[in-house]
Amino acid sequence: MRTKIPALGLFLAAGAAQAAVPSPATGVTDPASVVSVQNPNAAPPVSAADLYFTRGGLDAAWTPDGRSVVISTNLTGRYNLWRMDAAGGWPVQLTVSDDRQSGLAVSPDGKWVVFQADHGGDEMYDLYAVPVAGGDVVNLTQTPDISETEALFSKDGATLAFAAKRKADAGANVAAMGWADRKVRVLTAEAAPDFTWSPVGWLGTDLVANRRNVGRTLGGVWRVPLAGGAAVSLTDPKAKAMIQASDVSADGKLIAVSSDAKAGQFQAAVLEIAAGAYRWLAPTPWEQTADAFTPDGRSVLVTTNADGRTDLAVVDLATGASRGLGLPPGYNAAAGAHPMTADGRLLVVHDAANTPTDYWVADLSGAAAPRKLTQFALASLDASRLPSSQIVHYKSEDGTIISAVMITPFNLKRDGTAPGVVIPHGGPTGQTLDRFSRLGVALASRGYVVILPNVRGSTGYGKAFQLANHKDLGGMDLIDEVYGAKFLAATGYVDAKRIGITGGSYGGFMTLMAIGKTPDVWAAAVSQYGIINWYEMLKHEDAALQAYQRSLIGDPVKDKKVYDAVSPMTYIRNAKAPLLVLQGDNDIRVPRGQAEEVVATLKSVGAAVEAKYYPAEGHGFVKRENQIDALQRTLDWLDAHLKGK
Repeated sequence: MRTKIPALGLFLAAGAAQAAVPSPATGVTDPASVVSVQNPNAAPPVSAADLYFTRGGLDAAWTPDGRSVVISTNLTGRYNLWRMDAAGGWPVQLTVSDDRQSGLAVSPDGKWVVFQADHGGDEMYDLYAVPVAGGDVVNLTQTPDISETEALFSKDGATLAFAAKRKADAGANVAAMGWADRKVRVLTAEAAPDFTWSPVGWLGTDLVANRRNVGRTLGGVWRVPLAGGAAVSLTDPKAKAMIQASDVSADGKLIAVSSDAKAGQFQAAVLEIAAGAYRWLAPTPWEQTADAFTPDGRSVLVTTNADGRTDLAVVDLATGASRGLGLPPGYNAAAGAHPMTADGRLLVVHDAANTPTDYWVADLSGAAAPRKLTQFALASLDASRLPSSQIVHYKSEDGTIISAVMITPFNLKRDGTAPGVVIPHGGPTGQTLDRFSRLGVALASRGYVVILPNVRGSTGYGKAFQLANHKDLGGMDLIDEVYGAKFLAATGYVDAKRIGITGGSYGGFMTLMAIGKTPDVWAAAVSQYGIINWYEMLKHEDAALQAYQRSLIGDPVKDKKVYDAVSPMTYIRNAKAPLLVLQGDNDIRVPRGQAEEVVATLKSVGAAVEAKYYPAEGHGFVKRENQIDALQRTLDWLDAHLKGK
């Protein structure tokens, strides 16, 4: 397909001469095999309010005795901390704040929980502490120009380690605070402009920490002396790969690591510290990561991300035998930095396309079936009345196989009249997983066929696939999105003239690029906090984001042609699809001015465009009333322009 841009006379056909990008996804899905299931009990259109009064979970942590779980959830419409009995029951609220709270660490004596919170979405975090039994919140750091995250208690509770990033720096360093005296010492001194550190665990009185670049292509594991002195690399510091640790065994002999060094795809391994040798676990073509050691040190918890569906297994270190935990299919992940109790219970986050997020408890021994701990969903969100998802594969223009999550509504006729929506993910260093999507559920329950592609540049499909859109953002990855729209029409359910596109962050950028570069494909668009002007973004964004941006598209002077080619402002005047822009006032990644720029440009050429700006919101909306409003505006906009309502 050659898609002409009318005003510029440019063509998007370069992919035809390129070799397909390798990925573990194999084979293609016959569009005719996509079926709309007939369900007489299908749910009516799910309201935006019901979807966001169905609560979420940002983070969770066990208390050391395993009797309680501290959860960051938005029961009140704000992500605050609640304590819940591990046997079940109604939770008790610990904190009250308009700002999101996460990054939980419970002190070894079980008396305190430390958490991180920013201010109105500004992404400059302080560390706070609140008694687990209830009481006043204490600000531990109070540093407006330093962001502190990833708190980690020492085993004796005397020291709190964390990552500390100065506002002017691209990366964080490892710091430590005396719990008794609150004195902070910075333990590393990163000289490279694009590397960052994060604490992982303890080796005696020393820390194990990860050091990686902001582009997430290079990284290693280091030992950081708490008493001071130079950090020591535990992995090859010259390796051209990502090697990252997640846990240290109780005896201090092993580190759970994951690396793409062997096959360009993340695989799980155990690093023997004394010998410096790896024990690789049984490989899989899919992304595999080592999470945490079991309390007895004999096994390691492993996550496998197979084409967007994740599951957990316990792998015996002596035999290599792997045992699943019997969790429902969909998305399963260990919850929090230390998800296991001493008696072998695992805290899990679970959701699926038609099943909202909840926390579950799984027995690592397999002696008991997993049980759901929370009930976050409203009664109206009954999984049996909501369509499930399927993973589909289609070929893009150059033959690259693209994987996508697809949600097909119930009770459709295969008569080519249904509207369709393409939802690009954020990132671009990211992946659409087969998870509960409020937007996807809202659209599918209203008769929209939804596809969420994992285009080139996505994680989860190997390093070559992840790097395939560098210096080509909104190029061949956009063509991958266009071919997702073609797949919708090819199912026989969707009208090719009634396909919309919407996404947030990089998904918002892709939305803007789509309507500018391929204007005839799309009938409506909603950009949520989407990147519009890379030049302006580089001027105003945080130093870490500046380094990340350069890793994707280069230097704005040396790579000016790249910047022009990947900026939506180059093409936006060609847009034909009506555009709705949703933007936070306090967004440090995509400042409000960028949204105002695209709106003003489209108005100047008489295009249909509207915008809504949300006060005290950053990059993504976290206040319930704003989440509801943004979703309802999106639905109304798409209904108006794809259904003619």
